[in-house]
Amino acid sequence: MRTVGDSVQQQIKTAVHKELIKRVDLDKLAGMQETLAAQQQLFVVIQQIIGEQGVPLSAAERDRLAQEVVDEVFGLGPLEPLLKDDSINDILVNTYNSIYVERRGVLEKTALSFQDDRHLLHIIDKIVSAVGRRVDESSPMVDARLQDGSRVNAIIPPLAVDGPILSIRRFARIPLEVEDLLRNQMLTPPMMEMLRGAVKARLNIVVSGGTGAGKTTLLNVLSGFISDRERIITIEDSAELQMKQDHVVRLETKPPNVEGKGGVKQRELVINALRMRPDRVVIGEVRGAEALDMLQAMNTGHDGSITTIHANTPRDALARLETMAMMSEVRIAEKAVRSQIASAVHIIVQVSRMSDGSRRITHITELTGAFSDVISMQDIFLFEKKGIGPNGKVKGRFISTGIVPKCVEKFTAAGIVVPAGMADHLVEV
Repeated sequence: MRTVGDSVQQQIKTAVHKELIKRVDLDKLAGMQETLAAQQQLFVVIQQIIGEQGVPLSAAERDRLAQEVVDEVFGLGPLEPLLKDDSINDILVNTYNSIYVERRGVLEKTALSFQDDRHLLHIIDKIVSAVGRRVDESSPMVDARLQDGSRVNAIIPPLAVDGPILSIRRFARIPLEVEDLLRNQMLTPPMMEMLRGAVKARLNIVVSGGTGAGKTTLLNVLSGFISDRERIITIEDSAELQMKQDHVVRLETKPPNVEGKGGVKQRELVINALRMRPDRVVIGEVRGAEALDMLQAMNTGHDGSITTIHANTPRDALARLETMAMMSEVRIAEKAVRSQIASAVHIIVQVSRMSDGSRRITHITELTGAFSDVISMQDIFLFEKKGIGPNGKVKGRFISTGIVPKCVEKFTAAGIVVPAGMADHLVEV
């Protein structure tokens, strides 16, 4: 809830903004490149205007107010301080005066707010117009991307009952490395070595998990194990993969225009990618009929592919793959689809977000074939949750099942040393 001080400062900010419009060509200014010199120049003008308002403000309050107006002109207004905070993963604007963030997996409410619905709608329009999109009553939902790659989703009335809603999934400026995942106890060294070997041995890997579980983060790390000598083609709804190799071709879907034409779906990109001589095809997330084309690609010489899928368990991931493959206009029997999945996918890595915000790899599961219309699977590594500690942290342990995976043969054939400690692995966290 706003205090009286906040209300007074908002009035001052509005008055300053109106006076700034009279003195400066804001359209020209907004079109300028956001440089330090341009910001400093505008900052000085705003300071002068604030001084002319005759309202007693401390130097710190005056500087903060001037910076907010600068953010309004060059950036995304109240969201700018949040976008500069690297510890924030998600920014969730529920209404103009209710802004939440997710930091280290935990949601918390901020004291920030927009002036009103019109102010929030102006910022949304600023985001989507920068990437050639529009949002209005005829098109009240939109996906977009910020300059740093962060994913944006906005939905406005009449679909949003309480006013415009904005969600921003942050794009890490510095991608996490293997050491970061190990330090955060997302997995253990033997598990990482197995996944490294699986990528190098060109096994097809599906990373499964819920929203915010860390699927894309893990996919980025796994892609780092691909050789620099291979041609990689990435296919995404919203480009956010950060590949470290030089020979990378990035493809991104295109939504339809206002008339509903001109859209390009993932399936079309997958089909086209196979004509581009890929060594590896990396799909950010499989979510529709492109699943069938992906499975066929994996079965016809494009091994070593990696993708993610929304699912709660490895078995659920297979069920979703089967359902999506059958969404294609190609009529194919369920048994044939299961056979394709069993021969195409080698490893499923299940990622989960725990109640304390931490991420864990809960399963590394190998597919061993299809028997009697059922896909056979075996768990190689598991995370067993044991409860909650006094500090609210999830307690558990990483264990190996003791099963020697069939893919060890492919490791050996590719000259990869089988990770030590696989059979008797146990780590308490």
